[in-house]
Amino acid sequence: MRISLLDPYTEAAGKLLALSDALMASLYPAESNHMEGPQSLASENVLFVGGYVDGELVGCGAFKKMSDDAHYGEIKRVYVLEQHRGRGYSKKIMLHLEAELCAAGIPLARLETGNKQPEALALYQKLGYVERPPFGKYQPDPLSIFMEKALPPAV
Repeated sequence: MRISLLDPYTEAAGKLLALSDALMASLYPAESNHMEGPQSLASENVLFVGGYVDGELVGCGAFKKMSDDAHYGEIKRVYVLEQHRGRGYSKKIMLHLEAELCAAGIPLARLETGNKQPEALALYQKLGYVERPPFGKYQPDPLSIFMEKALPPAV
């Protein structure tokens, strides 16, 4: 998998985001979905990347630099096309995002995910993320799981 910057306004990115939106809408009510749209993903404080296999965009992920209750990167929009799941692509995207956070001197990664996504939860736990209370502007939600991971300093 090749990972590179992705313009959220491209047609390919739009298709991925729409599929991700549809999946989340099928699992959770609107008030429990906290997804970033193209305008937010194009912001200065966001790094949005795509994962390509044989030239085809098959996944994406982002982080948003935050400084509300701490200095951290919030992982957002990690998604891989259904037919490409189970091949470690989400892990590669996550590791790329973490490496970019480290390179930017951001010491902490945080995320919010849902309790109806066991594969995502297993991946985050395997990568060293631990549960924590809601952060930033999030409120408690019985369907949400909040996690974080301390990142090593850049060398």
